[in-house]
Amino acid sequence: MQTKSSAPSSVRVLRVDASARVEGSITRQLADRLIEGMMERLPDLSLYLRDVAQGLPFVDAAWVDANLTDPDARSIAQRQALAGSDALVAEVMGADVWVIATPLYNFGVPASLKAWIDQIARARLTFRYTDEGPEGLLSGKRVYILTATGGTEVASAIDFATPWLRFVLNFLGISDVEVIAADRGMLRGDLARQHAAERIDQILERDWPALAAA
Repeated sequence: MQTKSSAPSSVRVLRVDASARVEGSITRQLADRLIEGMMERLPDLSLYLRDVAQGLPFVDAAWVDANLTDPDARSIAQRQALAGSDALVAEVMGADVWVIATPLYNFGVPASLKAWIDQIARARLTFRYTDEGPEGLLSGKRVYILTATGGTEVASAIDFATPWLRFVLNFLGISDVEVIAADRGMLRGDLARQHAAERIDQILERDWPALAAA
């Protein structure tokens, strides 16, 4: 994890990038615009960066066995198996706002973002099972999903990314989720990016004066 600002702030933002591209990535450009707008309105905001496209380990048998073991009974090896996940969980628990920038690959999220979700969806930490069913433990957070597609219209029948992300986030207790999309089902090329940029500006005006004053 990289930290852009360590100054104390009442608002902590976690930015998660999933695009395999760095140069020319539309989702990264949109995230830049949103984050820059946030920091203009709240200069002492704390920003944490997590670029999952650089690679995250997949859940394996050792991880599952460690996670199923009572925390007080875990061996040193089991604690090591969960160390990376523990760090990611600490990031998401500590952030008030998440900015998830992800393209759609083959109608779904990139494998790197799925790996991140698998690492942070932890029973007893980010959700728990009760007699009434599972309960998310990350309530009170706000999530912005910035996405771009080559030919899939977001929220259409062939978009298996944004509905899945909404479901998972809700499972973790987060219901305040907004999707900003540059997709080709509605617009084309630069117009799609312009439409998404305009939505970001509207969201900044709508949400961030209130956050800054809180």
